[in-house]
Amino acid sequence: MSKKEDFRNLLNDKGIIAALAIDQRGALRKMIEKYQEKPAADEQVKRFKSIISEELTPFASAILLDAEYGIEAGKKRDEQCGLLLSYEKTGYDATKAGRFPDILELWSVRRLKKIGANACKFLLYYDVDEAREINEHKEAFIERIGSECLAEELPFFLEIVTYDAKIADSSSAEYASLKPHKVIDMMKVFSNPRFAIDCLKVEVPVNMNFVEDYGQEIVYDKTQAAKYFLEQSQVTDLPFIFLSAGVSPELFNETLKFAKASGSAFNGVLCGRATWAGAVEVFVTKGEDAARNWCHTIGRENIEKLNQTLLETATRINI
Repeated sequence: MSKKEDFRNLLNDKGIIAALAIDQRGALRKMIEKYQEKPAADEQVKRFKSIISEELTPFASAILLDAEYGIEAGKKRDEQCGLLLSYEKTGYDATKAGRFPDILELWSVRRLKKIGANACKFLLYYDVDEAREINEHKEAFIERIGSECLAEELPFFLEIVTYDAKIADSSSAEYASLKPHKVIDMMKVFSNPRFAIDCLKVEVPVNMNFVEDYGQEIVYDKTQAAKYFLEQSQVTDLPFIFLSAGVSPELFNETLKFAKASGSAFNGVLCGRATWAGAVEVFVTKGEDAARNWCHTIGRENIEKLNQTLLETATRINI
């Protein structure tokens, strides 16, 4: 299969990426452990991923899974649903400054492609204001993955989560004031062709909880926020999609509508917890059948509302 064919397999019939993300590992374990006293078992993580894949992929253009716990879930996806696989280890090296990433030791882009991936996804934590030697290291790392994807003719999706090395709380008003600069300038960096990226998976450029009429504390008025969404769209020629960052389904839908009204030409979403987070408690406390029923009702409603919003807001990818 050619690179273009693989990319097309990730799109819906409107040329939009309406994808479901459940490549969480450490974060999913913590979500499970919130509702039980013992540590989350590997089999619990695998079973939950499989339930989400089997029940919700009929309504998604693609699903993002991980090669550690999500291989069986990938086999259970709907036959019309594309597959992205994560290439990074979960989390980052917390023993030193820089939030450095690493790849899964027993995997390669070739191996991801061999088991049916239509794209390789890699998560990078990146602070444009951090020391140059740190960012140079990260950029070289991404160049290597881009070269590997080029060699295997597999689309490369780079997910970038911004932060500030000096601000511990990324949900604070202090960080919200810096976020537009962090997100927009990061997109400028990784739009460079040397990285061989096919699609950027990014945060929205503001924290909507601090936008006028969306939160109690205002960091940006609506005019300022709209300018940031437009500027974000204008700094890249690459397709780009939004991650949900764990916000509620309602807020994520409103965010996409705000982005469209602001002139953003985003191309879809890879939406995770905003779609399926509510199923975790049901899965742990009531069992698999109850979790499937949640997916049939609330989960399906979440994803279908999101799909309708995407039809009204996202920009087609012509490939």
